[in-house]
Amino acid sequence: MNFEECAAKPLLAEAGIAVPRSRLATTSEEAAAAARALGPVVVKAQVPAGKRGKAGGIRRAQTPEEAESAARGILGMAIGGHAVARVLVEEQVAIERELYAAVLNDAAARQPLVLFSTEGGMDIEEIAAARPERVRRHHVDIRSGLADEAARALVRGLDLGDHEPAVAKFLVSLYSVYRRHDAELLEVNPLALTASGPVALDCKFVMDDSAAPRHAELAARGTPETLSPLEQRGKDLALKFIELDGNVGVLANGAGLTMATMDMVRHWGGRPANFLEIGGESYTRAKPALELVLANPHVKSLVVNFCGAFARCDVMMEGVAAAWQELKPSVPIFFSIDGTGDVEAIAILKKRLGLDPFPTMALACKAAVEAAR
Repeated sequence: MNFEECAAKPLLAEAGIAVPRSRLATTSEEAAAAARALGPVVVKAQVPAGKRGKAGGIRRAQTPEEAESAARGILGMAIGGHAVARVLVEEQVAIERELYAAVLNDAAARQPLVLFSTEGGMDIEEIAAARPERVRRHHVDIRSGLADEAARALVRGLDLGDHEPAVAKFLVSLYSVYRRHDAELLEVNPLALTASGPVALDCKFVMDDSAAPRHAELAARGTPETLSPLEQRGKDLALKFIELDGNVGVLANGAGLTMATMDMVRHWGGRPANFLEIGGESYTRAKPALELVLANPHVKSLVVNFCGAFARCDVMMEGVAAAWQELKPSVPIFFSIDGTGDVEAIAILKKRLGLDPFPTMALACKAAVEAAR
């Protein structure tokens, strides 16, 4: 779950991290009023997307009139697929230096990862690729948290002068916010050094979706996920469906098997059109699932991959065969069947659809990719 800057920064402030004074505005007149109260300001589009500045969604204003004009130009913009409906009017800060700091989930290491760089205000991906030595990294043992000494080591020797202890303390506080709110990502870019110490000029916060029930009040301030019409239809049907930009439809049982099928499609040079995991429900819900996949006009072929484990292959095949016979789609379909009930499932496939499965998932995906070309 993504959060806009105006919803993320209060979490930092609650932890004692300094943030600029600000006011939220939904009209240009409100932006002008905020500037009259705050003085010179920065008017910032509030959308859960990066690169707002490059899109023209962040503008400086010295006067209320300039703030009103800036807000008028930003409100209604489209940034990262999101329409700007409000702006954060934030006091300008006298910046001595810009830094970068973040805590994120490192799936490969299965640990939180703290990142720190003196290259603040820039795309960290570009810095990490071009000058990896400029980005310092530290994995955290969640049982003990980020130790003060580890934070001091991250910032040592970077010419931070008298700010070094305060920056180290900031990293410890940032990690505590990350843990307390079940974040997947907590990023401050830039972290400004000022005469009074570090100030978070921006904040990107992404919360683990599965943690939403534990943080109901906070989750209510998150930005609703933007769904395509087909994804909304899948949600209404309670199907696990994600629309992609390819032309090979995918239907499989189990999330891992579905993702493996998508990877195999890509391996053969194809592009999956969707993620759709249906599992044992295919016996009763195959028709709406197939209708959903085939409603995408870009789908030119379909691969069905069943592995009998928690659900029997023959039970799943019964549902798919019945739905296929009823819908009578024109796209070619390619099956891979293995596991519990596979012998019975193959017999159903031959009898009901007159088809044979491929001996491996790889060959079924290869045939689907070739048919889609």
